[in-house]
Amino acid sequence: MNKIFLPLLFFLGLDAYGQSLDVATLDTSLNRQWIRLANNWRFQKGDNAAWAEPGFDDASWPLMTGNNLNLPDLNPLTKKGEIAWFRKRVKADNNLLDALVLNIYQTGASEIYLDGKLIHKLGEVSSNPDEVVFYNPNGELLALPLQTKEQVLAIRFMNDFGPFPIYKNSRGYIGLLVTTLGNGSSNDYKRNAPILRQQKIISRYYITFGVSIFLLILFTSFFWFFPNEKINGYFALSSFFLSLFIGFVLISLHTFGKTFWIDFFWSLFSNIHILIVLYCVYKIFNRPFGIVYKAIWLVGFIGIPLLFVFDADIIATVCGVLVLFEIIRINLISIKVNGTGAFIFLTYAGINVLFWVNYLTNLFPYFNEFLPFAFMLVPISLAIYLGYSFGAQSQELRVKLSEIEQLSNEKQAILFLQNETLEKQVKERTFELNQSFENLKSTQVQLIQSEKMASLGELTAGIAHEIQNPLNFVNNFSEVSNELMGELVDEVDKGNTGEVKIIAKDVQQNLEKILHHGKRADSIVKGMLQHSRSSSGQKEPTDVNALCDEYLRLAYHGLKAKDPSFNASFHFEPDETLPKMNVVPQDIGRVLLNLINNAFYAVNEKKGQQTDGYEPTVTVSTKKAESTIQILVKDNGNGIPQKVLYKIFQPFFTTKPTGQGTGLGLSLSYDIVKGQGGELKVETKEGKGTVFMIVLPI
Repeated sequence: MNKIFLPLLFFLGLDAYGQSLDVATLDTSLNRQWIRLANNWRFQKGDNAAWAEPGFDDASWPLMTGNNLNLPDLNPLTKKGEIAWFRKRVKADNNLLDALVLNIYQTGASEIYLDGKLIHKLGEVSSNPDEVVFYNPNGELLALPLQTKEQVLAIRFMNDFGPFPIYKNSRGYIGLLVTTLGNGSSNDYKRNAPILRQQKIISRYYITFGVSIFLLILFTSFFWFFPNEKINGYFALSSFFLSLFIGFVLISLHTFGKTFWIDFFWSLFSNIHILIVLYCVYKIFNRPFGIVYKAIWLVGFIGIPLLFVFDADIIATVCGVLVLFEIIRINLISIKVNGTGAFIFLTYAGINVLFWVNYLTNLFPYFNEFLPFAFMLVPISLAIYLGYSFGAQSQELRVKLSEIEQLSNEKQAILFLQNETLEKQVKERTFELNQSFENLKSTQVQLIQSEKMASLGELTAGIAHEIQNPLNFVNNFSEVSNELMGELVDEVDKGNTGEVKIIAKDVQQNLEKILHHGKRADSIVKGMLQHSRSSSGQKEPTDVNALCDEYLRLAYHGLKAKDPSFNASFHFEPDETLPKMNVVPQDIGRVLLNLINNAFYAVNEKKGQQTDGYEPTVTVSTKKAESTIQILVKDNGNGIPQKVLYKIFQPFFTTKPTGQGTGLGLSLSYDIVKGQGGELKVETKEGKGTVFMIVLPI
């Protein structure tokens, strides 16, 4: 790359007349060769039209020695805006007069004179900067009308100074080569002229550019279709900057590298490209981003502002060499872990090193023509590694699929046996579950019947206790009346009419009381028989207040009959405005009996805790509210714990000790109230008591 921008050489001639004459003779022995002009060009800073004339004496001018005409080496003779002249005496062999051409490279503006006559004008040379026009040909062929006599070749030249790098006073070059067309054959020239070599190099850069675009499309496609493989995205990004780098190199070649910003951008994109490649290599081999990696990235980024101070070639070369050797180091470290991948990168990195060593040492000049391909070695190694990686993954996937298929067959056989076993077990378990279900249903029926019998027992005890009172009155008044009748007979025998009347009146009063209490007992029996018999399910107008009063007393007397020590206060607070309700009285009575019994149980439990000043009380009240009536059963017991409150309406849940409750009372009560179109609600406070509310629609 660097040689493309080196100053073109003025090669020393072969048969010089002598140092004093300073004449280069171009003879036939150089047919089909590049003509080396003799050493010792004369040069002078300044501008004078007479300096083009062959008769001008230039003996006092400084003499250039060596093979290079590199204007930066002449500083401070050629500064920005200054004009310099070069003079040389030449002579051609008669056989070459029609075959010689002038091949010129330059970055600047120049005028070429032969014996004082202007033969070529490349750009516009002027002492007025506004009139200067720079022209930068890259190996342009120009006519050279030499004669067999000694002639003076003079060049008037002005540098095209770029703004950067600042450490240089000039970046201008001018190079002249004289060549033969080879017996007048332009085809012969094209086969042998170094310009052909330059064209080959440019064409190879175009090939490199095309390959970089192809890699960009390839990696982008892989990343597009496999977005989880992020490394393909980095490959694509690297190829993108590689394409930009090669593109600006081509622009630089076509402009002979005379635009600072072109050099800046190709060097910038080169640095970014190789740094991304380094990142990819680190990711491929799972290497930690240590101090070496960070140092190389720092050098790469520091190199960007240094482009304003140093040549782009230097910055790009330093960064490229560091990255190349770091890639080799990483692959040597990783060769045991990923031998194939490391071998791929080592192979291409090694070839790359050989390219650059040959370029720097020029051991095999011919291979330098293939230098553009060196830039593609590492990116191509990425593509090859990508192919290897996909192949390895595919092979691994095939092996795994084969293993999975084998395991699948084994699993199917195992599953078949397991299914048979499971089917057998399912049948056995289903049979057992069916039996358990039947047993459960039977148990549930028994529990419900037990709950009904318990309720019936409590109801019967209450009825018996309630009837006992009027029966006692009947018996007592009957005995008294019997005694009075004996006294009446005695008084009749005595003829004591007044006493007879008094005793007869007492007997009459006793009979009235016997009749009253007899009717009372009859009413109780009829009412309880009506409420205790199996429900017909038919709703009928019912006096809710009477129903509540009866079941409150029956519940109390029932508990009293079972436990003579039981004692509690109970109150009924009716709403006298209640209308008769269309309900199933037996069902509502069963609900009331259950709720009132639970309330008496709760207050009795709290009383058993011997709480000072505690008076167990159960209150039943009724109330009309808009389109509903409410029946409230309130106690001042211990209340229901909050943690079990949500369970109280669940079947078989009870807070009573084992053996004292089935857990079906509240569940059945809830279902009965729901069946009547109402709601059963509960409010409780631990330690304060509980209120159950039956809400029935009017």
